Amino acid sequence: MKLSVLFSGLLLVSTAVVAYAQTKRIDFNNDKVGQPPSGFSFGLTGKGNPGVWVIKRDEASPDHHNVVAQTDPDPTGYRFPVCVYDGLAAKDVDVTVKFKPISGKGDQGAGIVWRYKDQDNYYIVRANALENNVVLYKVENGKRTDLPLVGEGRTYGKKEKVPSGQWGTLRVVAKGNLFEVYHDGKKLYEVQDPTFKDAGKVGLWTKADSVIYFDDLVINVLGQ
Repeated sequence: MKLSVLFSGLLLVSTAVVAYAQTKRIDFNNDKVGQPPSGFSFGLTGKGNPGVWVIKRDEASPDHHNVVAQTDPDPTGYRFPVCVYDGLAAKDVDVTVKFKPISGKGDQGAGIVWRYKDQDNYYIVRANALENNVVLYKVENGKRTDLPLVGEGRTYGKKEKVPSGQWGTLRVVAKGNLFEVYHDGKKLYEVQDPTFKDAGKVGLWTKADSVIYFDDLVINVLGQ
């Protein structure tokens, strides 16, 4: 009897986990080299050239696997190309992506966007290999503002070694108004902000003359 009750309880817990989670994994290996990634749309926050998002092979990797790259090095300072996945919209998400900064004299910034409404309204967390920091912003009506850290205030994110020419991992967990930020598996900080409350798309982001490779985008939808 006790075993039966325990089994039923575990089954209910397991069912709840399945019911409240959806995962989308995108590795770009089925996309054609030289073409834009399928299932994505593109935008530009700010000024300058729109980004050029194409599938490339990472020739430095042993298996020469596909990646998606932003390849236009336009140095316009307030220029943020975005590449947004069209397959789902969600409010609460756990998003991870691998990134490799390739080049950029002014910036080498790689980011994740979420609750994306349009190219002028979304949240963004980015790692920068030239500044060696990880910063979370909101972009509201086209204006980018760094947000204060829980318990620390407005510190312009946190200093963190972000090597150029090497693969790293960026992750954000967004639940309600609370956002947790991770780099290479290490939790860096939390941010609370109520600006964007509704579901939105998830995507990738670069800044100015940054040429960045991205791979293995994982979108885990929470509470849906």
